[in-house]
Amino acid sequence: MSVTNHKVKNEYQQKALNVWRNAGYKGSIICGTGFGKSRVGVLAVAHTINNFTCSSGALVLVPTVQLQDQFKEEFEKWGHEHILDDVEIVCYQSAYKYVGKHYDIVICDEVHLGLSPEYRKFFSNNTYDKLLCMTATLPEENEYKLHLFSLAPTIFTITLDECVDLELVSPYKLICVPLALTDEEKSKYKSINNKFVYWKYKLGDFDAFNTAKQILADSNATPQDKMAASRFFACIRERKKIVDFASGKIEKLKQLVAENEDKKILVFGGANAFTDILTEATAPMSLAYHSKKTVKQRREALQKFKDGDINVLCSTKALNQGLDIPNASVGVICGLTSKSLTMIQRLGRLIRFEKDKEGTIYILYVKDSQEEKWLRKSVETLKNITWL
Repeated sequence: MSVTNHKVKNEYQQKALNVWRNAGYKGSIICGTGFGKSRVGVLAVAHTINNFTCSSGALVLVPTVQLQDQFKEEFEKWGHEHILDDVEIVCYQSAYKYVGKHYDIVICDEVHLGLSPEYRKFFSNNTYDKLLCMTATLPEENEYKLHLFSLAPTIFTITLDECVDLELVSPYKLICVPLALTDEEKSKYKSINNKFVYWKYKLGDFDAFNTAKQILADSNATPQDKMAASRFFACIRERKKIVDFASGKIEKLKQLVAENEDKKILVFGGANAFTDILTEATAPMSLAYHSKKTVKQRREALQKFKDGDINVLCSTKALNQGLDIPNASVGVICGLTSKSLTMIQRLGRLIRFEKDKEGTIYILYVKDSQEEKWLRKSVETLKNITWL
């Protein structure tokens, strides 16, 4: 990165920190991946410990064990390793069990993952003087969004494309590649889709998804309504599995890997089982990195990818959150959701700034299926998209 970009990034990070201070040391910053949210968190902790009488220390909440290690490295990277004795770095799935603790400051990294009703217990069962929440985009669920607003209102926002324009991250291009199902897959999809339409009609058609959720949560719902709701969701899962596991994605991935064999490639599957299939299809140059792998296996896979022993790393969701992936410039997304957040997080793994680098992301989707609708929804706020 040029000196100018370092300077601009530092200025914007300091701006975010100042806005948080002026807001009474409480708020959320929504920053495109690559902006350097973690450094803002480190600066907030350092400012608190160095400028206030602190007796309770700092807590940094993260979603994964890997991010625990990475956040510790951030303190060391920015010259604040001397305050690490006053800092706890804990995963959300452990911290929600805390009761009666007090902290001078709490940093919530990837806060959208810490807003589930279970994890929220941390905020009601413990106290803190200062709170900084960080994420790449607001959560899409209204309940989670409202809870975040009440917990820490949004005080600073910069989008992914604004980060690209400011040259804080590398430019990117999205290439959407339509694929067809095989005749056998088409027949299965059509059969399940017909059942889906039937049960949707039984639920009243309009807003059937929420209607089905309400029925399953209602202990007084009739057995007929509960059956309709259950089968409606079963059809959604079966239909998604067909497009998630579409065989055309495997052949297209093998072609893209062969065309980019001199580059580091991240591959995202829609389910762990399919991610394993994609890994096998691109062996021996690939390894899998997902939640069914042990922490040791994930660390080894990531290290081999960093060292260049392999050039393809296949994941499901585990790489979405915050991990720095050096030199990765090609992505292949083989499993989709309708969430913009997931798309932006995956994109963010590929556009960490490097001179003359452009991130290229191929999105493989089954044409004229629900997957195409999800794709169009998830990229509607992004630029530089080519539809093949």
